[in-house]
Amino acid sequence: MAIQWFPGHMTSARKKAAETMEFIDVVIEVLDARLPEASHNPMIEELRLFRQRPCLKILNKADLADPAATQAWLNFYNKQPGVKAVALSCKKPGDAAKVTGLCQSLAPHRGTNLKPLRMMIMGIPNVGKSTLMNALLNKRVAKVGDEPAVTKNQQRIDLSDKACITDTPGMMWPKIKYDSDGFMLAASHAIGRNAVIDEEVATFLGDLLLKRYPALLAGRYKFAVEGMDGVDVIESVAKKRGYRMKGGDLDLEKAAITLLTDYRSGTLGRISLETPETRSEMLAAAQPAPAEAPEETPEADE
Repeated sequence: MAIQWFPGHMTSARKKAAETMEFIDVVIEVLDARLPEASHNPMIEELRLFRQRPCLKILNKADLADPAATQAWLNFYNKQPGVKAVALSCKKPGDAAKVTGLCQSLAPHRGTNLKPLRMMIMGIPNVGKSTLMNALLNKRVAKVGDEPAVTKNQQRIDLSDKACITDTPGMMWPKIKYDSDGFMLAASHAIGRNAVIDEEVATFLGDLLLKRYPALLAGRYKFAVEGMDGVDVIESVAKKRGYRMKGGDLDLEKAAITLLTDYRSGTLGRISLETPETRSEMLAAAQPAPAEAPEETPEADE
């Protein structure tokens, strides 16, 4: 199932972001630490490279992600020119307080009364941009919710006489190229539920957890995972929790939502859905096989 989700206001959000980019010094791109590349909007990269702006990549929700995978992603991003990456939890004021200084290091010529540091927060929906904005200001100025596309308008706020920040709406891109990215985004609640089928997303998540974190599944739900697939996981959750519909059939939708909620909240444990290695393997597998050259037919003797 290919998942696409692109609410109408995102077109105008992209246009406004492109206009604002001309007048900022550093792009703060907020990513979900559990799926950094799947939660990276290629349009943001396109806009900032066009304006030649450096980027602070914040791997948010790092407290929910696998620490080893997060470190691998930091190593991956910090090798890129004009990029600094850091793992944070934007809900922690102490973590958020580091952001301005990190941006200052990317634009050392700014940050005075005459030339204040101008930053812009960007990212896909529901990765924590508004939470970061509120933490930076130590007050609630941006609406926060556990639903994608809560912020719909751009806003600029002065942090001090020497720094200002612009918050932008979450922006998806029109076509998600890889199905697995769509499923990871849906599992992590970056895509609205109206665009997905919970059971299909939970089946994908179950398959991934069986492959990489079987012990966490077994520990949470108290069932043996050997020989299971994603569908079996959902059925077993329903049986263990006693989820039944009228007539006695298993309530698979309720079980799917339970699995997704336990992953999203961190109840299952610290889980990363991708690593640089698995990302590279996925991209290699998605490439079409090279066409074989046609065999030469020997010419007949004259």
